[in-house]
Amino acid sequence: MTTLPDELHIADVVIVGAGVAGMSAALALAPLRVHVVTKTRLGAGGSSPWAQGGVAAAVGPDDSPALHAADTIAVAGGLADADVVELLTREGPAAIHRLVALGARLDRNDRQEFALGREAAHSRSRILHARDATGAELVRALTAALRAAPGVQVFEEAFACDLLVEGGRATGVVARAADGRVVVHRASAVVLATGGTGRVYSNTTNPPEATGDGLAMAARAGARLGDLEFVQFHPTALAVGADPMPLLTEALRGKGAIIVDETGRRFLRDVDPAAELAARDIVARGIARHLLDGHQAFLDSREAVGADLPRLFPTVLELCQKHGLDPRREAMPIAPAAHYHMGGVAVNLEGRTSLPGLWACGEVSCTGVHGANRLASNSLLEALVFGGRVAEDLGTALESTPPPTATPPAESSTAAARASFDAARSGEAADRVRQVMWEKVGLLREEKDLLEAVAEIGQWAKVLSDERSEAASLVTAAGLIAQAALARRESRGSHFRLDYPTLDPRWRRHQVLIAPLAAAAS
Repeated sequence: MTTLPDELHIADVVIVGAGVAGMSAALALAPLRVHVVTKTRLGAGGSSPWAQGGVAAAVGPDDSPALHAADTIAVAGGLADADVVELLTREGPAAIHRLVALGARLDRNDRQEFALGREAAHSRSRILHARDATGAELVRALTAALRAAPGVQVFEEAFACDLLVEGGRATGVVARAADGRVVVHRASAVVLATGGTGRVYSNTTNPPEATGDGLAMAARAGARLGDLEFVQFHPTALAVGADPMPLLTEALRGKGAIIVDETGRRFLRDVDPAAELAARDIVARGIARHLLDGHQAFLDSREAVGADLPRLFPTVLELCQKHGLDPRREAMPIAPAAHYHMGGVAVNLEGRTSLPGLWACGEVSCTGVHGANRLASNSLLEALVFGGRVAEDLGTALESTPPPTATPPAESSTAAARASFDAARSGEAADRVRQVMWEKVGLLREEKDLLEAVAEIGQWAKVLSDERSEAASLVTAAGLIAQAALARRESRGSHFRLDYPTLDPRWRRHQVLIAPLAAAAS
């Protein structure tokens, strides 16, 4: 077996992932030598292009960062880091204006001011959007800017398998190209911007590539991971048997769409006075319980939006029509689905992880800004703001960091990437683990189910222990989430335990994991 990778590249910074967070960081780092490694085509993959609703920022005349911060903290189950929230909401408006300067076309009103929408748990209309394809518009603008940025080189359809860690420091990334070549990117710093973990659940709104690769790589490298038990389930995914489940944006409810059962009753009024506009975790659990009781659930936008659907929500209309539905004339069947991971690789205000040389931003990171439950439309804002902050911190850190060397890594660093694996076995493992996660580590959790999930996922992890594949990443991420959910013996935000159904003040703390399935509280 060869002791050398097939290719060896040298960069100042290598960024894994090309969503809003990764591209924002890369643009701010130019003209440094920046390598962006993405397992899809640039601008075509990840969750960012799928984001429908919008991006939240206090840009309206009746709004302020302080109000935005208060709303963010109010839904976070007591776990949002106030300093991080203050930073996010304060820097949010400037991030939006930088985005517009890059050419992002956000909707305007007749006075050419930003057209601002309202979503659940926001006290003001502060959601900027590009109709109902906001993520796609942000990605379009960022992709065009990135392709023109000096010093930035994009490696498409390349699967990042592992971090290079030498002397206790991240020194690069090992990737596998589409044709099987093992490619090593040596760099002075590594940025993880790989997105979330939605595909660990059988019911999800996330694209197929959201398999938790960055989380798995960081775990194997021994980085601190935080708040992994907090998974947000979107209340209104279109229940038509598709995988992934089409998302029905929260902006529909912001425009007045209602949630009803098969009798037409607005059953969420029994759950929370805000009904459809309560916090996401409350709405999702309310729908889940109603479905478990044998009812159906529907999102009805006929009266609130009706004939305006083609103009205001063309993406929603197209998704429904693909499945034989016309939301202008009928209510849309819905069910909750895994949507966003509040947990991730623990970082500080600059995006630094506990592993020297490694930064993280976007959904793969855990900044503490979302706490136990994310405020709607704060995710794209976090990606924009913290992508920029990571780049700013790197600009300073690189001044005192030794330049990368052209020395090939040890064979042990590339052996797993080069090893072949059984696709059928990997597929079986992924399918089974996704089902186990949905059934036992979903919206309503309890000890018996969680213990069974941890045990079964652990067995699959042993089967795939030598693999570096999306299935192996998925199984690793699932095991981490299940273990964290088992450890937190209370209900808080998106984490609900049937056997511990109340908030416990002793658990008002972040939970940190160091290395796979080794839990500790901080």
